[in-house]
Amino acid sequence: MTPATEGNRQNDSPVAPAASDPGVVRGLGLLQATALNVSNMVGIGPFITIPAFLAAMHGPHAMVAWVVAALLVLCDGLVWSELGAALPGSGGTYHFHQAIFGRYRWGRLLPFLFIWQFLVTGTLEMASGYIGSVQYLEYIFPNLASTLAEWGIRNSAGAVGAAGCLLITLLLCRRIQVVGWLSVVLCAGTVTTVLIVIASGVTHFNASLLTFPPDAFHLDVSFGIGLAGAMRIAIYDYLGYYNICHLGDEVRDPGRTIPRAVILSVCIVAAVYFTMNLSIIAVVPWQEAMLSQRIAADFMERLFGRPISVAFTCLVLWTSAACMFAITLGYSRIPFAAARDGNFFGVFAWLHPTGRYPLVSLAAIGLLTAVFCFFPLELVIESAVTVRIGVQFIGQIIGLHLLRTTRPDVRLPFRMWLYPLPSLVALVGWLFVLSMPHGKFGWQPLLLALAVNGSGCVAFLVWRAWTAWRARN
Repeated sequence: MTPATEGNRQNDSPVAPAASDPGVVRGLGLLQATALNVSNMVGIGPFITIPAFLAAMHGPHAMVAWVVAALLVLCDGLVWSELGAALPGSGGTYHFHQAIFGRYRWGRLLPFLFIWQFLVTGTLEMASGYIGSVQYLEYIFPNLASTLAEWGIRNSAGAVGAAGCLLITLLLCRRIQVVGWLSVVLCAGTVTTVLIVIASGVTHFNASLLTFPPDAFHLDVSFGIGLAGAMRIAIYDYLGYYNICHLGDEVRDPGRTIPRAVILSVCIVAAVYFTMNLSIIAVVPWQEAMLSQRIAADFMERLFGRPISVAFTCLVLWTSAACMFAITLGYSRIPFAAARDGNFFGVFAWLHPTGRYPLVSLAAIGLLTAVFCFFPLELVIESAVTVRIGVQFIGQIIGLHLLRTTRPDVRLPFRMWLYPLPSLVALVGWLFVLSMPHGKFGWQPLLLALAVNGSGCVAFLVWRAWTAWRARN
């Protein structure tokens, strides 16, 4: 890749509004930034994925995948930290790709391609949370599906999930200062829920239930396929450690706040996840847990009975709302940032005249998520992880090395520890997860990833020809 000629060169970095811009309010400190990340990472994820996670390796030795996945996201989190500190701005990966690759003749392809695939992966990720939440809502209201069927609504999970998505979207139509503190309140519910599970599990811990199947740790091809499958589920649960990077324009002292929030949230959630999952399978035998649709509710009912379990399930739904709140907030800024830079449809850059939030982008993300709520949960989870690996995670690792070697003009407030080792570990990890078959879905998620990125390349050529024609006319 060679730099473009002066006539075709793009700006070295995306257009970022100045601090004096009335549309930019830097109101998020370390507490709020970490709360947004943790709310995004925890959410409903572990409470809907533990059965599939155990089934991937057929036993509690799947906990190995939690540890390996934690190391992977920590190494990748250092990539996000350095990029987020050096290039703070709205849009996350889009912003980084535009700043690093936008200087080259065909460098605009990666930012465009990220936005294209994000409209699929980001909304799939959020839809999975709403679909999983309905399973817990049906535990509280066992007749929910039949009642909705009487009203002519057959796909109750999709309909209720879509309704919840639209409600969260409406709650986000606020100024960023209000949103930041609301995220702290919601995160408090998340922490409470997780601590209840851990405390209940530890006080009723039955180590005799932690039995392993024969040849559990026999290292062969089957073990590798199972490990990759469990890691994809664990990575799905960890997703969100970078959420604050999508809000760089709205972070106080981003050179310090972003790396601390990313690293702190990964460490907190990794420790919490491992403890919580171990606590659950030391109460509910893993053979039963693999078949559960709402493992947290079954866990609490086994210990304290249904009334307590119902009350706890309400907290689980609170946790899910906190996650959806945080992730929708961050993801709504991505199309907004692209449109603001002139690299996406201009209407997405429109700010609400009084609230100063990206209304059109927020509404579009909410509506697309509502549509994906009608798809099967397992396919949604697998696809949400697989499609984004190439352009987002691997693309950022390459971008970081380009930034270090070709952009001496960019100040690096935070530098990756032991560079480049963590980024290389992350690269190997992503390639391993991407290259292994996907359980009962086979290669479908990978084929979907190829289809999304392939169609994105075609769309980029069409979009580029269109913008060139408009410039001439």
